[in-house]
Amino acid sequence: MKILDLEPGDARLAADLLPVLRELRPHLTEDLFREVYEKGHAQGLRFTAAYDDEGACVGAAGWRIVDNTSQIRKLYVDDLVTAEGARSTGVGRRLLGHLEGRAREAGCLHLSLDSGTQRTDAHRFYLRERLSIVAFNFDKVLDLD
Repeated sequence: MKILDLEPGDARLAADLLPVLRELRPHLTEDLFREVYEKGHAQGLRFTAAYDDEGACVGAAGWRIVDNTSQIRKLYVDDLVTAEGARSTGVGRRLLGHLEGRAREAGCLHLSLDSGTQRTDAHRFYLRERLSIVAFNFDKVLDLD
């Protein structure tokens, strides 16, 4: 398996990573994804792709380093998804391990992520990978009127 960080403008973002990411984020069009990454990159957003031995993208992660008062410095995982056909083959574990290594290199004290309450299979994976449930996430949809 090969794990690569992809910068804005890299053709593999749309061709390889986006189809996998859309399994988790089906609302993302190519244009919207490009726009979000261009704006988010300046805020620290990065994307990492996992490729199998045949060169197919089988996993995607969106992440950023965040400094805040509660955890001081953390690597926050925006997205972590394994392609449906590659689930339970170690892709998620390898991607998470890669991100943990990035976090340690950056001096992070935590690696954290949010996961929708309905994603029970993902929760079992995160708990198996020794992540703990430490907080509730509250959200309010805002009208842009």
